[in-house]
Amino acid sequence: MSKVSAAAVRELVEQIKTDSKEKQRKFVETIELQVGLKNYDPQRDKRFSGTIKLPNVARPNMTVCILGDAFHCDQAKGAGMEFQSVDDLKKLNKNKKLIKKLAKKYDAFLASEALIKQIPRLLGPGLHKVGKFPTPVSHNDSLTDKANELRATIKFQLKKVLCLGVAVGHVKMTDDELIANIMLSVNFLVSLLKKHWQNIKSLYLKSSMGKPYRLF
Repeated sequence: MSKVSAAAVRELVEQIKTDSKEKQRKFVETIELQVGLKNYDPQRDKRFSGTIKLPNVARPNMTVCILGDAFHCDQAKGAGMEFQSVDDLKKLNKNKKLIKKLAKKYDAFLASEALIKQIPRLLGPGLHKVGKFPTPVSHNDSLTDKANELRATIKFQLKKVLCLGVAVGHVKMTDDELIANIMLSVNFLVSLLKKHWQNIKSLYLKSSMGKPYRLF
């Protein structure tokens, strides 16, 4: 049973959007869900990790690069998307600095199915280390759809500390879109936890530059 009601979420969403309108920024502020956990020992308890696709794109500005075979490079060119061919990757010559630069430049990567197995050989563990190992795409997939799927997907992963934050939307979304994203995120996170709601110490919502509002 969810301990967070849609009405409570709606109230905070309206508040955050009002604050954002009062102090307009030069960019679209992201809305983040910040989670505090309790009764959890990251050293001993199993660290959880889970990804879920939200009903509405949470991060429209997320940059995606395609590591493609000839077919996907052509498709990316046609769609005006950034891409790297096998030759481009070979030119990096496993240089750690250049690979780090590539990993830093983009938020996420897609790679042709035919290339996925070659990525570690071409780039070493660089992308995997920073949690940006490419998502495979087949020739039947639409690259724009796949990229938007990534922009709508969030990941909850417990590291060594008991707090996490994920982007669940932005201030230009409608209230209903935000509420749908937030409710799904919260309930999915709770489903990952061993003792469910008993592991949740606090839930806050905040926009990039706004103050945090307590949800739970």
